[in-house]
Amino acid sequence: MKRRRREIKSGGETPRLPFDPDRVRSPEPSIAKPAGEAVSASAQGQTGVTESPLTVSQFNRIIKAALQSRFPAEIRVIGELSNISRPSGGHIYFTLKDSTSEVRCVMWRSSAQTLRFDLSEGLEVVAHASVDVYEPRGQYQLYVRKLAPCGVGALELAFQQLKEKLGRAGFFDVDRKRPLPAYPRTIAVVTSLTGAAIRDILQTIARRYPKIRIFVFGVRVQGEGSSEDIAGAIRRINCARASLGGIDAIIAGRGGGSIEDLWAFNSEAVARAIYDSQIPVVSAVGHEVDFTIADFVADVRAATPTAAAELVVPVLADVLHNFAVFEHRLRHAMRRRMETTRLRLSSVERVSWFRDPSTQVRRLHQGIDEIVGRLKLAKARRLNKLRSRLHQLETRMMQSRPSVQLAKRQSRLERISRHLFRGAEAVLRRKGVRARGMEIRMASLSPRRQFELGVLQLSQLGGRLDRAMSRYFQDQTGILASLDARLRASGYEQVLRRGFTITRRVRDGQVIRSAVETRPDDFVLTQTADGQFRSRVVDELPSEIFDA
Repeated sequence: MKRRRREIKSGGETPRLPFDPDRVRSPEPSIAKPAGEAVSASAQGQTGVTESPLTVSQFNRIIKAALQSRFPAEIRVIGELSNISRPSGGHIYFTLKDSTSEVRCVMWRSSAQTLRFDLSEGLEVVAHASVDVYEPRGQYQLYVRKLAPCGVGALELAFQQLKEKLGRAGFFDVDRKRPLPAYPRTIAVVTSLTGAAIRDILQTIARRYPKIRIFVFGVRVQGEGSSEDIAGAIRRINCARASLGGIDAIIAGRGGGSIEDLWAFNSEAVARAIYDSQIPVVSAVGHEVDFTIADFVADVRAATPTAAAELVVPVLADVLHNFAVFEHRLRHAMRRRMETTRLRLSSVERVSWFRDPSTQVRRLHQGIDEIVGRLKLAKARRLNKLRSRLHQLETRMMQSRPSVQLAKRQSRLERISRHLFRGAEAVLRRKGVRARGMEIRMASLSPRRQFELGVLQLSQLGGRLDRAMSRYFQDQTGILASLDARLRASGYEQVLRRGFTITRRVRDGQVIRSAVETRPDDFVLTQTADGQFRSRVVDELPSEIFDA
């Protein structure tokens, strides 16, 4: 079969054939001539070898022309994303792969800016691309113009990705949402000036609550740049709320439409502007079945713009009716309070205190005088008893003083020492007599030796005597120290150190042993182990002012 040849002229455009997968899998061999070179039929033999060798650049251009001639201007390739790279230039480089193969892909910045969803590893997509060769590396790759996720729309995927991202960041938390004011004075509306939403909002507010100021911020609600307009308007309202006299609520929304029409309210910029707003925001986007990211972030979600107006402002007739009801209740409560107060005053006037207060005061003075007399008598008796007890304690303390006990112990020690010395002298005398007798009896044996033995025994007895006296003195000293410690422990200072206190009345110095011994406004002095402090009794006795 005769081989077909295709010549590619310099500056000429190669005609593209319809896409045929069979022809791609088994293409007919063809060689394109580089620009400025001619390949004659005679230069090719049966083997198809060129007359002269090709440069690498020439070879890559031939491959590029062959691929462009075999594939249509756009093909669709399905695969999983991998090795995603986003340099600072804005282009996207990634790999499409399946279970056995992969291909390098490039998406230029102009196409990447149209993506509605984020690219992630392992996401299965359909790429709309063209095949070309990157000549400097001799690498064929796909130049992608559009990406679509498999099984779900791009907008729906972008919506879910942004919703999950903001949900993790806490944008949808219920505890951060603020209630709307019950009676707003000024509200701001962020919407299109030409849409039906602004007419519905203004008409509803004028019908329900005309006594309110409304600031309308006209923005684009769909198309390129609309999300920035909406976010910028919300931020400007927050910045200018003081100069505008205060803004109580913001309504941001538009009428119904497709998901593409409502997409401005699904942007992260609008969500962050609503989240950062210090003024409660009501989201009123689309119809009741439409949900946007702004609905989840806003403080209150309204099904429609009309419903948003109804949520923000009350019905003026209902407010006036409530005020009338509150006024009636307040007047009724005031009348009841005045009647109750008049009855209490009448009952108080019948009390004897108010009929003759001086007699009651004199009676109380007499009772106070009797109480003071009894207190003085009780104080005198108590002081006498305490003085007697104190005298007894002083006597016992005098007998138990360390110096007295030490003198007694020293006197006893001296007596014992004298007895010991006398006993030692008697023993020494007996031993001397015995030694002398033995010396006389043993004069013939070894008088010097016996003498030395006697001196040695005498020295041992003297050492034992000294040790015994020292031990006895130490025992007596220990007993004396123990008695001194017991004496100190029995003093009242030790009782105070254990946490107890002594409380006396300031006016008479009497020790207080019961709460009934005090009266309101009495000053008391409390002594502790390391000092004392003054207090005032604040407990009040039951009042009898209303007794009949």
